[in-house]
Amino acid sequence: MPEGPELHLASHFVNQACRGLVFGGHVEKSPVSRNPEVPFESSAYYISASARGKELRLTLSPLPGAQPPREPLALIFHFGMSGSFQLAPSDALPPHAHLRFYTAHPGPQLALCFVDIRRFGHWDLGGEWQPGRGPCVLLEYEQFRKNVLRNLADKVFDRPICEALLDQRFFNGIGNYLRAEILYRLRIPPFEKARNVLEALKQHRPSPELTLSQKIKAKLQNPDLLELCHSVPKEVVQLGGKGYGQESGEEDFAAFRAWLQCYGMVGMSSLRDRHGRTIWFQGDPGPLAPKGGKSHQKKSKGTQRGPEERMEDTPPPSKTSSLTRMAWKGLPEQRAAQQPEGTSFQQDPKVPRVTEKGKRRRQWANSGCCRPQKIKTDTPPLEPEETSAS
Repeated sequence: MPEGPELHLASHFVNQACRGLVFGGHVEKSPVSRNPEVPFESSAYYISASARGKELRLTLSPLPGAQPPREPLALIFHFGMSGSFQLAPSDALPPHAHLRFYTAHPGPQLALCFVDIRRFGHWDLGGEWQPGRGPCVLLEYEQFRKNVLRNLADKVFDRPICEALLDQRFFNGIGNYLRAEILYRLRIPPFEKARNVLEALKQHRPSPELTLSQKIKAKLQNPDLLELCHSVPKEVVQLGGKGYGQESGEEDFAAFRAWLQCYGMVGMSSLRDRHGRTIWFQGDPGPLAPKGGKSHQKKSKGTQRGPEERMEDTPPPSKTSSLTRMAWKGLPEQRAAQQPEGTSFQQDPKVPRVTEKGKRRRQWANSGCCRPQKIKTDTPPLEPEETSAS
């Protein structure tokens, strides 16, 4: 799922792709989207973007003299499981383009599209950052650090550190793959109590005898968890491309896959936290590991896997697009949260063959006999996006 770095990369893409382009007309929403209509129309306007944590702000700014006269409009986007922006010719829109901004004539018309295969993403009018989210781990590091350390009495820090890292009140921009990479680098068990991990950082002060360059060198050589919450996402942004991605074989995601050390890697173990999200780690899971939870180790492709691991790779429904099928083949995070009503993933991907017993039941039904049947599905739930606990 897109995390802080992906939102920042998306804002960079929008600003580069839309630089010099003049948009015009009304904003078009797909009929299947449940998001609000965007009441904006202008004969000429610019589009710009900025990001903060797991949110992206898109600003529509009318040019001087544009008709009808109106103020700029800002939208806040949450990418959900699969949101992204693409620029495409208006006569060749990408599938699942749920919001579209068209360039003004003359010249070949283009469309900036918010593309969301799974439709978990959404946008809000008004342009205000969600008030419950903390400072951005990428752009507001000092505020972020202070916000965490002065709130260690909060009950979220009674939980395992892997769960606390998804709470966007304190770790705005951190998600599933980032928490795995950060904890792995420090060899912190994911189910260690969060307060135990963070309490020592309140007392951490560099020696006053060190010069500034020595302090910087010491931080780079021995970063603490909060410093890695800033520097690890920054590494992903510096990779370029699109950051986290599920599509196998695409060059845009090759650098990201090569960068990963823990998340979904062969030899790593995994457990589900109490929110149903998979945490990848190496070694001891920690004292707060879920009771009865079985740790599964990532094996190479040629190794036989158990039934629990096979559930992680359940294929998508047969009626979805080829692009969606590609998305299901990628990194192992996604398949864990309960799918909302009305989305396109309601069909059981494993449709059983009709057995002789099934034929007999159908015959009974056609003859007017009513025989109650229990319908059993074996589709694993999708992995949830972080909400207020993330």
